[in-house]
Amino acid sequence: MFRLAILSIMMLFASSHLYDFKVDAVDGGKIDFSKYKGKKVLIVNTASLCGNTPQYEGLEKLYKKYQDKLVIVGFPANNFGSQEPGSNKEIQEFCTKKYAVTFPMAAKISVKGTDIHPLYKWLLDESKAKHFEPTEVTWNFQKYLLDEKGNLVAVFSPKTQPESAEVIAAIEK
Repeated sequence: MFRLAILSIMMLFASSHLYDFKVDAVDGGKIDFSKYKGKKVLIVNTASLCGNTPQYEGLEKLYKKYQDKLVIVGFPANNFGSQEPGSNKEIQEFCTKKYAVTFPMAAKISVKGTDIHPLYKWLLDESKAKHFEPTEVTWNFQKYLLDEKGNLVAVFSPKTQPESAEVIAAIEK
């Protein structure tokens, strides 16, 4: 009986899917990925004090342009150079006031290390299984694109601009 319970738990974690995840939002609410079925999802780890921070502007333009078929979810993280030191409230205020961000923003998480968030662990496992590069989160503003069925279809480096031809082509595919 005990072995059956352990096996069931292992199968549950092994069969994780994007739509199984619910995460805390920066505003104190929840982000339920099952609500995004039928849309592409772009997941981006963000930071307020990074050289890539101006990408918020491009992400917001992308979100507005494709909002009928794309959801962008930002995940503030302080894993690289302590470039996201603020509280969730401070992050939300920064994103709203400086970049007029309207796409969903998650509460601050870790995107690498022993305290990696389960969604990012799943994204990295999917990246490795599909032989996408990079297979680890290398810096702030790395992007993960999932298709309308929740399947990982592309990984973009932190330097890839949100409105680049490469990202647009993957969204329009």
